[in-house]
Amino acid sequence: MKKISLSLIAVAVSAGALLAQSVEQGKKFLYYQRYKSAKDQFDKVLAANPNSLDAVYWLGQTLLRDKNQAAAKDLYQKTLMANGAAPIVLVGMGHIELLEGKDNDARQRFETAISLSKGKDIEVLNAIGIANSDPNFKGGDPVYAIEKLTIATQVKNFKDANTYSIMGDAYRKQVDGGNAVTAYQKALTIDPKFAEAKFKIGKVYLTQNNKESFIPAFEDAIQLDPAYAPAYYELYFYWYYHQDVNKAITYFDKYLTLTDPKPNDEYDKIANLYAAKNYNDAIAKSQQKLSSEGANADPKYNKLIAYSYNDKGDSANAKKYMDDYFAKQKPEGFVPMDYTFYAQLLAKFPGNETAAFKNYEKAVELDTLMQNKLSLMADAAALAKKLKNYGEQGKWLGMIYRTDPKANKSDLYNYGYAYYQAAKYDSSLAIFNTYKEKFPDDVFGYLWGARSAGALDTTMAEGKAVPDYLKFIEVAKKTDSVKYKVQIVGALFYMASYSNDVKKDKDAAINYLTQVTYIDQPGNPNYEQAKKIVDQLMKPPAKQPATRPATPKPKTGGGSK
Repeated sequence: MKKISLSLIAVAVSAGALLAQSVEQGKKFLYYQRYKSAKDQFDKVLAANPNSLDAVYWLGQTLLRDKNQAAAKDLYQKTLMANGAAPIVLVGMGHIELLEGKDNDARQRFETAISLSKGKDIEVLNAIGIANSDPNFKGGDPVYAIEKLTIATQVKNFKDANTYSIMGDAYRKQVDGGNAVTAYQKALTIDPKFAEAKFKIGKVYLTQNNKESFIPAFEDAIQLDPAYAPAYYELYFYWYYHQDVNKAITYFDKYLTLTDPKPNDEYDKIANLYAAKNYNDAIAKSQQKLSSEGANADPKYNKLIAYSYNDKGDSANAKKYMDDYFAKQKPEGFVPMDYTFYAQLLAKFPGNETAAFKNYEKAVELDTLMQNKLSLMADAAALAKKLKNYGEQGKWLGMIYRTDPKANKSDLYNYGYAYYQAAKYDSSLAIFNTYKEKFPDDVFGYLWGARSAGALDTTMAEGKAVPDYLKFIEVAKKTDSVKYKVQIVGALFYMASYSNDVKKDKDAAINYLTQVTYIDQPGNPNYEQAKKIVDQLMKPPAKQPATRPATPKPKTGGGSK
């Protein structure tokens, strides 16, 4: 009997080892973002052993990454009904609750899982980090994630590169690129072949639009692990949008050999025809997909047709298909470039200007990259200027000035000047008042402040422009009286007119006009006009003829009786 018992134990141990290996294989598929293969693997494990809690957790994670939250929730709930004290599954359910906005419930799940595992289960702590660092939604608490992941690194004999990789994700969620890169580098110290960490370093630099760093990082990820498909796709995507079709297609073809087939692969293949400027083929194949798949067709085929028609110079058909795309695409399916492209199309058709600018607003809201946001704002401002809609231009230039940490006085000047051109003088005056405060030694704040105030006080009765014109004259003479001669002369004429016509101060008017004759040259129109007016003002008043006493009129109606 002992021999039989030992044999049974050996078989059980062997089976457990095989199941563990199967779970690890599923995790490996998930690491490579091969979601179908990962799901199939975890399904096999659970078919053999429905009580494999690790397989349950990782199958749920696979479903979440494959955007099937309902199935993941159902899996975790059913498992907890049978085993409510499974720490790893409690964390999985907490992840679902975070996605549902139930932050307090999720936190209780996490703390219970930590308590049950005595705070020493690295897999549980990592899972909590994953839930709170999920890049697919805005919720979660990355600070909490970092706290728990730090505890994991202090567990005896810690050697898990994944912990630092997840920690890097948490820092990325905090928009702390420096600490994110440091965490990923620590992961590489533990596992020098950990391609995911190098890939994620590339993603950090991608958000900074740092081409010199993110392209080498993606290429390094491939060198570390030639089977790491996500890096190939990022390189394909980059070169697709940067006009190197051959490079793009090379990376894409390699990517296809390393990943599970997906519905989007067919779209990418047709998109490559567009990138290669085979517009007619791209249109024909996209239309075929729309026709054959009907209501189930990916709306992106409409967009691909629109891009193709636009590049062929057919704006009308391009707009038609983009209208269809916007009518059919789900809200979560849009990317910033959709709104930008649609805005540019709409602007080509009179009457659509308001809709065009609304689309730019959506693009800015959706884009997470600061440089991209600023570029979109600049595009919108340029469109507004082209349409001579200076008020709209001012709005976008103001957004640039307030958003760009490197905004300078030229940005502030352009912002104010656009509103001046739009005849929004209250706004331009306020902006140039800010300009004066920030750059008190610069002439343009005073000049355009004066012009804005003058436009609000056209009769000069309130003297609104006077302080700025006086300060402009002072600063301009100190700065470069030759360079700003025309503007100084204009300001002196204004002050002369104000002094004579409003203040009735002829001497002050003569003084300002005399300054014009010092600055300008005889024979120039301004010089001659100033001299002429001075001569007129200096002439004594014309002598009025003496008035004679009124001749008494004869009295009438008072004769003798």
